[in-house]
Amino acid sequence: MQQQVHDLIDRQLRDWDTARENYAALGRVRLRDSEIAGRSVVVMQYNPERKRSSGASVDAASLMARPCFLCKEHQPVEQETIEWEGRYKIQVNPYPIFPDHLTISALEHTPQSIAGRRIDDMLNLARLLDDFVLFYNGPRCGASAPDHMHFQAGNKGFMPLCDEVMDESLWTPEQLLLTSKEGFLGFTDQLGRNLFFIKASERVVASLLFARLQLAMIVASGNADDEPMMNVLCWWEQGNYCIVVFPRRKHRPECYGEGDGQMLVSPASVDMGGVWAIPVEKDFEDITGDQVQGIYDELCMDGAGMVKIIETLIQLD
Repeated sequence: MQQQVHDLIDRQLRDWDTARENYAALGRVRLRDSEIAGRSVVVMQYNPERKRSSGASVDAASLMARPCFLCKEHQPVEQETIEWEGRYKIQVNPYPIFPDHLTISALEHTPQSIAGRRIDDMLNLARLLDDFVLFYNGPRCGASAPDHMHFQAGNKGFMPLCDEVMDESLWTPEQLLLTSKEGFLGFTDQLGRNLFFIKASERVVASLLFARLQLAMIVASGNADDEPMMNVLCWWEQGNYCIVVFPRRKHRPECYGEGDGQMLVSPASVDMGGVWAIPVEKDFEDITGDQVQGIYDELCMDGAGMVKIIETLIQLD
């Protein structure tokens, strides 16, 4: 399947003008690095084509007023599809952040939610597409199409955080919440944003650990009718399924916008993973590592919230 996907990418960049032009432009984007928390790298990417995502209106009225760009009837005729399991379609994202950037969306128009078997779908796809990191944006955490269920995927090795969480020195006994011979669920606050990390050799173990974490987040929030705010990264590495969960408490920062003193930044999974695709040149030039840290602090779950989730997780065990 991975070869089919790479063949799809090659065909689309050859035959589809929009994709070819935007991927060529990606090769010319400006980049610069910052460091936060003394050990975590953040890459700034000046990417004007991402304005349609960062600036997307995702309120209910705006979603109702626009055609869904993930539904077949509203997509360009040039956009090809690989169907998977009769439930998803894999397509080239024509507005890329990654050198190879995929959108993996449900065939039916159904709301963005990772509930039920969808974490299993994500894990299975991560194993099949082991050149890629899959990611999921919650409906209030950066998804530009919260009305249509989808994952995305991009080149492994592109987001710095995926390498950073593999550092075994992070995962001392104090950081491990649930463990077994097949894997663990841990947390850390040492990379500039609070996060949970699951590493397991068996897919069913990774899935169960994620389900338990999600339940703890739901119970801790006190709102069983709503998906907890989160971004999720998922990949296969050295015989293990890896999942990073970033609990969120806010969608967009106070500085969001295009006026004086504002920046058009709407962090989602890739930004949480350490790559900020910034569509406005002035914002790209001006944003500092301290400002990035401040936005992480504003959007991500704070220490008190993490403690509540962890205590709930232990009580549920």
